[in-house]
Amino acid sequence: MSVTCFIRYQLDPFQLDAFRAYAENWGRIIPRCGGHLVGYFLPSEGTNDVAWGLIGFESLAAYEAYRARLRTDPEGRANFEMARRLRFILREERTFTEVVAGTLSRPALSLSTTDAA
Repeated sequence: MSVTCFIRYQLDPFQLDAFRAYAENWGRIIPRCGGHLVGYFLPSEGTNDVAWGLIGFESLAAYEAYRARLRTDPEGRANFEMARRLRFILREERTFTEVVAGTLSRPALSLSTTDAA
């Protein structure tokens, strides 16, 4: 995964359940269309109207091929239509990033009792 698409959503905070269903649908669709779904993230504490979707690709060309498959996927088209009809997404921004080597998925280290003091 050399490129990650960070999708920032501004949501109607009164329709978070609709966005949750939308994100759950992508959990089936995105991998089928060739994206590496890192995950969707809803607000929990703090700001109540911003959510994130993270999808990885081997390259920008792989992303473009994924988008083409997505446009022809019946379930993907239905999910886009549901979002349009219910209008729970107020704004969507996409940013493409590359990971800094040695920094992705680094687990926390155990703290000994002397370290925690």
